[in-house]
Amino acid sequence: MSFWIITAALALGVSLLMAIALLRGRTGAAPPAAYDLKVYRAQLVEVDKDMARGVINAEDGARTKAEIARRILAADAQLRTGGETGGQPAAAGKLLAVATSVFIVGGAFILYNHLGAPHVPDLALKDRLALADDIRRNRPSQEEVEARTATAAPDAEISEEYKQLMTQLRAAVVERPNDLQGQRLLARNEAALGNFVAARKAQTEIVRILGDAVRMEDLVDLADLMVLSAGGFVSPETERVLGQILQRDGQNPIARYYMGLMFAQVGRPDGAFRTWSALLQEGPADAPWITPIRGQIETAARQAGIRYELPPLNDAPGPDADQVRAAQDLSAEERTEMIRGMVAGLADRLATDGGTPEEWARLINAYGVLEEVAQAQAIYKEALQVFAASPEALRLIEAAAENAGLRQ
Repeated sequence: MSFWIITAALALGVSLLMAIALLRGRTGAAPPAAYDLKVYRAQLVEVDKDMARGVINAEDGARTKAEIARRILAADAQLRTGGETGGQPAAAGKLLAVATSVFIVGGAFILYNHLGAPHVPDLALKDRLALADDIRRNRPSQEEVEARTATAAPDAEISEEYKQLMTQLRAAVVERPNDLQGQRLLARNEAALGNFVAARKAQTEIVRILGDAVRMEDLVDLADLMVLSAGGFVSPETERVLGQILQRDGQNPIARYYMGLMFAQVGRPDGAFRTWSALLQEGPADAPWITPIRGQIETAARQAGIRYELPPLNDAPGPDADQVRAAQDLSAEERTEMIRGMVAGLADRLATDGGTPEEWARLINAYGVLEEVAQAQAIYKEALQVFAASPEALRLIEAAAENAGLRQ
């Protein structure tokens, strides 16, 4: 309550001072016309001096003095009718004073209600940290979040033969739950179809079957699928998996990114900022975690009270120096056609000779920039099939698809 009282008092005080200034007008000071008269009379004296020195001839001097005399008469008439206020309408001053007061007081409350947190009580730092710890301890479980966020998998353009194979694979895994190869195939294909909950369950079985022999890649894939199946939420179970990854490799970038995401979700933007800013500095610029970090780190910094300016993405792939110099001399239309030509060349090469996951991701991003959604979608679907056996490549492709606006 004290915050609102102080805020209201300050807003009312400022608006009152401005209203008084508007209502008083120029009372007690010389009106504008009086200053004009002084200037014009001084100009007459200067014209007489210039004529005496021969700087201007008698004809030009007379014409100038006549013009100044006309201005003196106009200023004198304004002075007689305007009085001390210079002719400022009293009603207009009152109306402007009221409008200014309403704007200052009302605008301040509306702005705070939009940008501030009027329903959040004032908390000391230790209380905020305690609240964040409480949120972290009482997060919903992985299965609870999946049940709330589960949606139908997107319609995939797959053949009837592929659908039958998936049906057979699912049935075989149910009959043989300890079949490691079957679980790997199921997790990979369910993820490719967008069935992330089913893919997460299969990946969980993979980790269970391997036990102490589980590989780092399997744990990273599990963390990825857990976050995807929970709609981007980092559950307590996911945090435990991330802890296992970081115990093996404290610098693992994917685990660190998700830990930063968890900090942001539980009310610790300071932890999110520290984690993400370190990852941004380490790079590389085309890593799949860079784009989502760049989209969130400024918000985290602002919430943590840190002044931060997002650095430029200097290492992003693009045209070489000769192409840049050539593009500078082209019109906007010609530059667009040049970019389309470069994109078409990359597309042709990937279609005939194949390429790296980075090149496929670059092509998806390029079509997104050109707003050619159909082409970007086609390349995205083809890339999912080409790199179906490589989780690392799929992560890069998925990030490019999200950046191009294909997965919102």
